[in-house]
Amino acid sequence: MIRKTFVLLLIIVIKTEAQTSILNIADSLYSHGNFAKAIEQYKMYNKPNEVYYKIANAYIALGNYDEALLNFESAIETNPKNLLLKYDYAKLLSNTKNFTRASEEFNKLIKTDSLNPNYHYELGLVLEQLNDSTSQKKYLKTFKLDQNHQKAIYKIAKFYLQKRKHDSATYYINIGLKTYANNKELINLKAQNYYWLQDYKNAVIWFEKLIEIGESSEFIHEKLSLSYEQLYEYEKAIEHRLLALKYNPNNATACYVLGTYYEKLSDFENAEKYISQSLLIIDQPLDAQYRKLGAVLNQQNKHKKAIEAFKKAINEDPKNEFSSLYLAFTLEAYYADYDAKINSFENFKMKFPSSDLNKFVDGRILELKKEKFLKENKKED
Repeated sequence: MIRKTFVLLLIIVIKTEAQTSILNIADSLYSHGNFAKAIEQYKMYNKPNEVYYKIANAYIALGNYDEALLNFESAIETNPKNLLLKYDYAKLLSNTKNFTRASEEFNKLIKTDSLNPNYHYELGLVLEQLNDSTSQKKYLKTFKLDQNHQKAIYKIAKFYLQKRKHDSATYYINIGLKTYANNKELINLKAQNYYWLQDYKNAVIWFEKLIEIGESSEFIHEKLSLSYEQLYEYEKAIEHRLLALKYNPNNATACYVLGTYYEKLSDFENAEKYISQSLLIIDQPLDAQYRKLGAVLNQQNKHKKAIEAFKKAINEDPKNEFSSLYLAFTLEAYYADYDAKINSFENFKMKFPSSDLNKFVDGRILELKKEKFLKENKKED
């Protein structure tokens, strides 16, 4: 009898050790990233209720979310009081865009523990995806429960910034930065807040801080460029617009703006380069851009090219009086013959007989006729 009992105990010990060995092997495979083989081992374990959670996480690592959800459901069924299981299950539902089900699960969690700030925050994320405006109430509730919750603070501050409630945005941003001074998202919001307040000096400070802590994007450099331009610091405006352009080389607006900055610095060669580039990118160029190109070409005495640019501007908008007037002035500079010069302005008057600019044009025609008369009389003498 004793011998039989001993043998039975020995068999139990051997089986227990074997199961423990299976679990250890599975855990080791999981920790080394061999998730598929880990799942195979977990499924060999004789107490599945203890490993459903581990199998679910292994399936998440493999990207098989359907199987992960099924194993979470099995784990919850066998461990109905385990809130961590339910929390991870709800988050997976959210991450897999099962927002309605996720909302139900997070609401259940909140009923169980209404003082857990993350339950409210995660529900806020789900409600936001469902276009439910009460998401902000959940973020505010999260903040009330935990005033150091950086993610909730960001959501609240971003909402107020979008609504242009700058004082409220500043309030929450400053609270967040007190506990985490290098929060990139909050620094970005602070910079934007100053930008929309047209406080470009402070906007520059905070956008530059973003760059100091390793952030760089088209948006950051574009806004820095615009801020420096407002401060008349055109060299820095150009520097950051060029950096923004690296992210999107075919941004016609950025090229055009660069051209205008170079024009402000009287660097007409680069002004021509970038304005021309913008016109090549745009499918249907605007007359204003051709006028600007013509202007910078004139500054370089490239009158023939300027004439071509102004003619293109006129083709874009034949009714724009200024394009035709700039063409007349360019033709005056280009032609040596006084009759041709005068004729360029006469053509303007014929095209726009009721223009308010004709008083000015008449004055220029009179001056040219006087110059022609003096020049002809000088030859006779």
